[in-house]
Amino acid sequence: MAPQNKRGGKRPIPQGEQFFTPGATGLRAAVERRSAVPMTFLFTQVPRWVAPVLLVILLLVGFAVANPLGGVAVLPVLAFIGWLAYLSWPSLGVGGKLLRVAMLTFLVLLVATRFGAF
Repeated sequence: MAPQNKRGGKRPIPQGEQFFTPGATGLRAAVERRSAVPMTFLFTQVPRWVAPVLLVILLLVGFAVANPLGGVAVLPVLAFIGWLAYLSWPSLGVGGKLLRVAMLTFLVLLVATRFGAF
């Protein structure tokens, strides 16, 4: 069941800056266009707690299971974090970019260890 606002409708899309990167072309424009529908659905129709809880559960399974199944559990987390990092990249400072690179590197290494690469 989707969250209801005071008027009984679905949660509205928040006001703010535009979703698309101004002047984006090529791959970035295509990814942003294709991401608009899933992001709108995820952030307006699904309860706010679903995505973080699901990602934490998958990550914990990845930590707990030391075989390829643990690596498979972490792959959706890696994809989601990579997707958000790619979309937010143009608006980040150096610190934000370094943090995202560090997080993605950690997740790639976790997946690699679960698949036996190290």
